[in-house]
Amino acid sequence: GKEEDRANTREERKSIIPNQELDSLRSSVSKESRGCSSMSPPAKKRKRTVTTTKKKPRPTPQSTPILILSEKPQKKLKPTPQSTPILSLPYDLLLNCIARVSRLYYPTLSLVSKSFRSLVASPELYKVRSLLGRTESCLYVCVWCSFKYRWFTLCRKPDKTLTNEDEEESSKSKYVLATASIPHSSDAKFCSIVAVGSNIYNIGPVSVSILDCRSHTWRKSCSIFRVKRTSFSASALDGKIYVAGLCKDDGSYKNSVEVFDTKTQTCDPVPIPFGVENGKMNDETVCIDGKLHVVLLNRRVLAYDSKQGTWDEVLYRGLSHYMGSDSHCEIDNVLYSAANGAIRWYDTEGSRWRELMGLVGLPDLL
Repeated sequence: GKEEDRANTREERKSIIPNQELDSLRSSVSKESRGCSSMSPPAKKRKRTVTTTKKKPRPTPQSTPILILSEKPQKKLKPTPQSTPILSLPYDLLLNCIARVSRLYYPTLSLVSKSFRSLVASPELYKVRSLLGRTESCLYVCVWCSFKYRWFTLCRKPDKTLTNEDEEESSKSKYVLATASIPHSSDAKFCSIVAVGSNIYNIGPVSVSILDCRSHTWRKSCSIFRVKRTSFSASALDGKIYVAGLCKDDGSYKNSVEVFDTKTQTCDPVPIPFGVENGKMNDETVCIDGKLHVVLLNRRVLAYDSKQGTWDEVLYRGLSHYMGSDSHCEIDNVLYSAANGAIRWYDTEGSRWRELMGLVGLPDLL
C-alpha cells in the first residue's frame, strides 16, 4: 500500500509542474554543472608522443663548404692619405703662395709632407722670392756637440691658443732653434765660416766647402787657394771672401791675403805693401765701413780699401779688444762681440765698445 501512495504523489507532482518550467529547471541544472566543471576541470588525457632519433648523414665533399687558408698572412693595406686641397693647386700658383711665407716657417712646412719638403728646398722657390722682393736673413748656428758638429736654424714656434693660465707663455720668445738636417761637415772653425747669399762657406787651408742653406747639402770645391796658410781668418765683403793670415815660405812666415769671388769661383792675391817686420797677421778679421780690417799680433789694425787698392792704419781705439773672442760678427755694418757675459757693439763714431741693453739670461750662455 505504501508503494502505491508514493507513486501517486510522484504523479501529482508531475502534474503540478508544467512542461515549460521543467525545461527552465533543466537548463539551470546544466548551467550549474558547467560552473562546477570550470572550477575543477576534468583531467585531460595525455597524448602519447613517440620521439625517434635519426642519424645525420655524413657530409659529402659536395655538400660541405671548404675554407682554404693561405699559408702566408695577407698584408694589411696601408690607409691612403687624404689628398690635401692645397696640393691640387697648379704648381706655379703654389710656388707663389709659399714664396710669400716667411722662411721662419719653412722648417715647420717641411714636416707636412714630402711635397712640401721638396718645394721648400727647390731653387725655383728662392728665385721667385727674389723676384717678389721677399728675401730675408736667416740665422744658422754651428755647435760642437757629442764629438761632432751640429747645425741649428732659427724658426718660429707654431701658434697655439693661450688661456688665462698661459699668460707667462705669451711673454716668452716666439722663436726657437730647430735642428737643421745637415749632413756631417768637415771641421768648422769660427774664423773660417762665412755666409754669402744663401750659402755658408767653410774655408779650409786650400779648399772650400759650401753649404746650400736652401737644400741643406754640402758640396766641396777643388783646391782654389794658391797658398796654404797655417793660420787665417775669412770675412765677406760685396760677395767676395777675403782670407788673411800667415803662410810658410822657405822656412819663414810671411803675411798673405787672397780674395775669393763667389760668382766666378776664382781666387786672386791681394798685394801687401808691408812685411812681417811691421806685424804678423792674426786670425782676426772683420769687414765694416766697406773695408777689410785685419788685426795684427801687436794689436794694430789695418784697413784695406778694395776699390782704391790701398792699406791704411785705423785708429779705432780698442777695436781689437773684444775681437779676440771667437764670438764676434758683423751685422748690417755693425761689429758685435759676445764675451764676459755680455753682448757689445762697436761704435765707430765714438771709437768705443757699448754694451747691448735689454737682454736677459745671456750670462749663463756666454
